[in-house]
Amino acid sequence: MRTRTSTPSRAASFALALAAAAALLLPGTLAAQGTDPATGEKYPPVFNIATFNSATATAIPIQEGYFNDLGVPAKIVFFDSGRDINTAFASRSIEAATVGSSPVSLGVSNNLGYEVVFINDVIGPAESLAVTKKSGIKTVGDLKGKKIATPFASTAHYSLLAALLQEGVDPSEVTILDLQTQDILASWIRGDIDGAYVWTPVLEELVRNDGTVITDSAKLAEKGAITADVSVVSKEFAAKYPTLVTNYVKALVRTNGLINDSPDQAAGIVAKNIEIDVPTAAAQLAGNNYVRGADQLSPRYLGPKGKPGDFAKTLKDTADFHVSQNNLDKAGDLSIYQAAVNGGFLEDALK
Repeated sequence: MRTRTSTPSRAASFALALAAAAALLLPGTLAAQGTDPATGEKYPPVFNIATFNSATATAIPIQEGYFNDLGVPAKIVFFDSGRDINTAFASRSIEAATVGSSPVSLGVSNNLGYEVVFINDVIGPAESLAVTKKSGIKTVGDLKGKKIATPFASTAHYSLLAALLQEGVDPSEVTILDLQTQDILASWIRGDIDGAYVWTPVLEELVRNDGTVITDSAKLAEKGAITADVSVVSKEFAAKYPTLVTNYVKALVRTNGLINDSPDQAAGIVAKNIEIDVPTAAAQLAGNNYVRGADQLSPRYLGPKGKPGDFAKTLKDTADFHVSQNNLDKAGDLSIYQAAVNGGFLEDALK
């Protein structure tokens, strides 16, 4: 999920609020102590965790201090897109991130050296294709000759292309623009675009400003185009500090448990953190499926350690799709994606 923001200034305010909350996790004088009990490796000074500026569910562990119990201070680093997060992994400036399955499929294909350790959510109507009412667009088939924006290399980008192909529309017949979320909102208000595939809260702003939704990621998933937000960790970091990674996954399990068991409380936390009303926060959380930790060990999702589940095939299928759209030169064998799905830390977190 993503946070609500109504204007660029609101987005800036939210980013500052989250940054302030994250700063509480990283006092300037706090230093890591001790070693990882599983490996004996001396702990690093900080654990750098990336997320989106607009990640609603991530606001919960930040606001509630779930990341305070990792074993070292957590430094939360904010990015605008999954593409930027992959760049950060390539430069080794972060060790973990919550990011969409589409950029993860690209990252695994390009050997960025991370593995999926948790599925934060399976994306539903929180990501949708909205069009302006004045455009006259009623169906995906009407997009020919129109200008549609989406952040490239994101789950929304993948879903837009999948929607076009599912309806027999050649993407080359649509002008697809690479815009970040706030640029999409600004372009929409100026009347520069006819539609956008994007996530909440910008999605809600588009609908409020003379927009209507014609399809969403839940509908696309029913036809096989599954997208998700997942948490990935550097394999090198995980091998040295398995206890830190297990504690990180524990915080994520706790977050999904709260959303499922106490949705009103979860909505209240999100609303407080990002300064929106509770019904709006509840609606945003309801836009995705937050799979419980124990359920993720089934063959349908991550699977247990050494027996990667169907999510590995989702990554492989997404990579193959990117190849078909010339976004990726070559996808790896299924075994490459199975090696990038590790349910072992989740197993340990649930013990």
